[in-house]
Amino acid sequence: MNPLPLLPAHRLAERPEQQRWLVTDLWAEEAVGIIGGEPKCCKSFLALDIAVAVAAGTPCLRRFAVPRSGRVLLYPAEDAQHIVRARLDGICAAAGRDIADLDLQVITAPSLRLDLNADRTRLEETVARLKPRLLVLDPFVRLHRIDENVSGEVAPILAFLRDLQRRHAVGVIVVHHARKGAANIRAGQALRGSSEFHAWGDSNLYLRRDPDNRLVLSAEHRAASAMASVTLKLAQRDQALALEIVETRPQPAVDLRDASLDQRIAHALANTDRPKPFSELRAFCRVRAASLYETLATMTAAGTLAKSADGYRLVNS
Repeated sequence: MNPLPLLPAHRLAERPEQQRWLVTDLWAEEAVGIIGGEPKCCKSFLALDIAVAVAAGTPCLRRFAVPRSGRVLLYPAEDAQHIVRARLDGICAAAGRDIADLDLQVITAPSLRLDLNADRTRLEETVARLKPRLLVLDPFVRLHRIDENVSGEVAPILAFLRDLQRRHAVGVIVVHHARKGAANIRAGQALRGSSEFHAWGDSNLYLRRDPDNRLVLSAEHRAASAMASVTLKLAQRDQALALEIVETRPQPAVDLRDASLDQRIAHALANTDRPKPFSELRAFCRVRAASLYETLATMTAAGTLAKSADGYRLVNS
């Protein structure tokens, strides 16, 4: 007999343990999870930035603190070694660190298939020997030959990585693609393949393009509140190519309670170079459809607005 452990209800902890971070606000201590996004959203750059930050003990993206540095184990399955080196050099330059000073170990095996027991064993033995604080696997699609849409095939691989985390007290980041054209779906649900991916993560980071093509980073945690989203750009400073946070100036608050409808429409269309459809304008202005149609027609006839198949925009805005 091996009964399950029990604890009287009155002995349950009254307060949760203080949240511990591997990277403050971005990744919980010993968390498993996903960095997700559509192609060309700089997922690998973000994963490498986290890797450098943890190995160096410097703030990720020059903002998010690393309370305690440690060894990082990286498997870049998709990019050639010289590309990975160039990206790491750029991130180190942006962070003001020398790559030679980092305890950042790179797996150089030509392939690693986590659906094969032999490769799982090799990875676990490597983690057991090196004892990293963080393991980065980029991207998931290169780590198997399963059908990502079938839960029964995805779940064993994710269970293995969870077991790896528990056995060796290591955080695990898996870079994974989102479905194309999923911009209007909740970020976690937009991940390609089985819903197992979204459910698995303790910390998940999502990179998406907003309607103005700006790169937006958001976070999701199982046991902590999420930070406010931040806007990023891939910037070059001298020879350093790395992600950096775009510091946006707060816009002065505008009281629209007594504003006319045409003033509200103009405000909704200000500071954007894309047309807005009728539905968005109505949601912003909160008026009857007939009133909005009438005002839009008047402003268009006056040359204040231009109308296209995609919606309305301010002229010369």
